[in-house]
Amino acid sequence: MEIGKKIRNLRLKKGLTQEELGERTDLSKGYISQLERDLSSPSIETFFHLLEVLGCSPKDFFDEEKREQKVVYRQEDHTGYMDEEKGYEIQWLVPESNEKEMEPVKLILQQNGEFKRFEPSLAETFGYVLSGRIKVLLGNQEYVANAGEAIYFHSSEAHQIVNCFEGSSELVLTVTKSYL
Repeated sequence: MEIGKKIRNLRLKKGLTQEELGERTDLSKGYISQLERDLSSPSIETFFHLLEVLGCSPKDFFDEEKREQKVVYRQEDHTGYMDEEKGYEIQWLVPESNEKEMEPVKLILQQNGEFKRFEPSLAETFGYVLSGRIKVLLGNQEYVANAGEAIYFHSSEAHQIVNCFEGSSELVLTVTKSYL
């Protein structure tokens, strides 16, 4: 078993640098590097602390059984939230997508509905308008996208998506993680 490689993969899945993992575990970046290259072995206490910070149980770490990757997510896998005051419904299309690199959602905006306003980040946003018409407010600019059109932008400015259609609008959005 390549313990160092598994530690490195867990660290990368969490979006941490060696330095950040070192800070969270009171270990040096150099020591983390040695562990990941199997040049050093941690004490049991240090190992368990690393796993705790990386969000992995010892059983899961040593489980050699290859888990099948889930590829198809059905409608019953979706979870949702509705904000009647702002006039939108969001459906998370992939469970636990907040732990993944991308967060795909379906957004349904009622007439005059608006999705929450987001502050600038390092994320990128892609969307495809399924029906209706939406407006993207990006900094001081406004962009309109109709059904069948796509949007793509870097989230380096405050941004918001609003419905500018007489009726409801639906779109699929995918947002990357923004390691701020």
